[in-house]
Amino acid sequence: MGLFNRRTQDTATAVATLVVDPALAALTGDYTIDPAHSSIGFTVRHAMVTNVRGTFADHEGTLHLDGTDPSRSTASIDVKIASVDTGIADRDGHLRSGDFFDAEAFPLMTFRSTEAAQLGGGDYRITGELTIKDVTRPLSIDLELGGAATDPYGNERVGFEGSAEILRSDWGLTWNAALETGGVMVSDKVKLTFDISAIKQAKQA
Repeated sequence: MGLFNRRTQDTATAVATLVVDPALAALTGDYTIDPAHSSIGFTVRHAMVTNVRGTFADHEGTLHLDGTDPSRSTASIDVKIASVDTGIADRDGHLRSGDFFDAEAFPLMTFRSTEAAQLGGGDYRITGELTIKDVTRPLSIDLELGGAATDPYGNERVGFEGSAEILRSDWGLTWNAALETGGVMVSDKVKLTFDISAIKQAKQA
């Protein structure tokens, strides 16, 4: 479903008129990401033959959604690096070490949006700045609006799923090891995944 559609007039000087979907306009507001029902994860190729998947369990963030003009929507996310979890304690410890994230010196990974756009239907792209180890570079995340509902506790929720691909070396994550058969232990390309459930904040009186 789109945040707006264009109705054109069949004249020489046709002017596009925005037709706002009332249901989507009603989503406009400020939201807090619910970490208990959200996931921020990654997938990376390991030893040239398989994928390793992991998540960051400890994260928080806020969204501002504009249901009538998606370009005015914003997002801010903070992720605690020490919460990385791939299911293997030794590997998680290596990821927290100076070889990779150096979680003690750089405890947070952050994303701050700078631009948002509708791609068509329920698909959107949010662009911003991703900071890892004090290195800040642009990142675009493609998102799909999953829907909106009121949960049994009366919370108004909205859901998004999205992904992006990065080269970890762009953020100074360069550790690797050569394989005897050729290639390297860890791919430079990393897929980031976002499964977000956010709760609408009550309007101030």
